[in-house]
Amino acid sequence: MEQKVHQGRNVKRFREMLGIKQETLAFDLDISQQKISLLEQKENIESDMLEKIAELMKIPVEAFQNFDEEQAINIISNTITNHEGSTGIAYNFHPTFNPIDKVIQLYDEKIALYERLLKEKDEMMLRLEKLLQNK
Repeated sequence: MEQKVHQGRNVKRFREMLGIKQETLAFDLDISQQKISLLEQKENIESDMLEKIAELMKIPVEAFQNFDEEQAINIISNTITNHEGSTGIAYNFHPTFNPIDKVIQLYDEKIALYERLLKEKDEMMLRLEKLLQNK
């Protein structure tokens, strides 16, 4: 038995995951907030409107057309395993980066920003000194 995908509900889910308010989406689409509310209640959304929404959210149109809640729940529950003998749930988390390397990278970026700010301050001070000498 094939389940129907509710495109409006999928738009709402992705919008909420991205932290976009109905008013913001409505403004970007040049329609009313009430129209967004109605769209989110529709099982099928017109393809041109769905394409506009997908473009604004930077999500493929197929995500709205094919997202199935049960499949997503299965994927999520498959990534969570309950080990025998433990009372809690263990998460299979394997970061693709070294957290220490990330901290060092952020520190280097902070230093570079600070040096740029100091350079700009020095340039501004030189300009102000020139302005004062010209008066």
